[in-house]
Amino acid sequence: MTPLVPRPAAGEYAPYAVTYVDATAQALAARGSHDVVALLADQATAWRTMLATTDPALVTHAYAPGKWTLGESIVHVSDTERVFAYRLLRIARADMTPLPGFEQDEWVPESRTSRRSLDDVVAELEVTRAATLALVQSLDDIALTRVGTASGHALSARALVWMLAGHMAHHLTLTREKYLACA
Repeated sequence: MTPLVPRPAAGEYAPYAVTYVDATAQALAARGSHDVVALLADQATAWRTMLATTDPALVTHAYAPGKWTLGESIVHVSDTERVFAYRLLRIARADMTPLPGFEQDEWVPESRTSRRSLDDVVAELEVTRAATLALVQSLDDIALTRVGTASGHALSARALVWMLAGHMAHHLTLTREKYLACA
């Protein structure tokens, strides 16, 4: 059984990640729970539910000029999930090799999301989260407390679990408030 994953201390992640750690705390508070693993499990299905009645053409819709389309935003969530999960794997397995950052704004155009359906990008997100969840559920207390380096900052495995949940929580809210509000 996966142990509870307590909130990471501020020194366990880069300053930019506080947005995601706080988003996880808010999502857990809204659920009346402290179980970040259960939150991770529920988030992927939240996308399918939220977008169930959405016009599939919205996949190519941006809520404002210069913003990503809905499809690009969802693929960005999948891409970031993969990067964070890879970092989690390396750190949890005691690999202390410093890990590089990634440039999300350079990746998004290369996703060529305009050629894909809304159902396809949501399905990709679901299987990506399923793989992440399997990894998280395999970790014990020792693995969760390990600390490595990513993007030049100390980063703990448990912080990555919170960042994974928080990044998705952030984008679920953004989708509800920006993309679906414009539809």
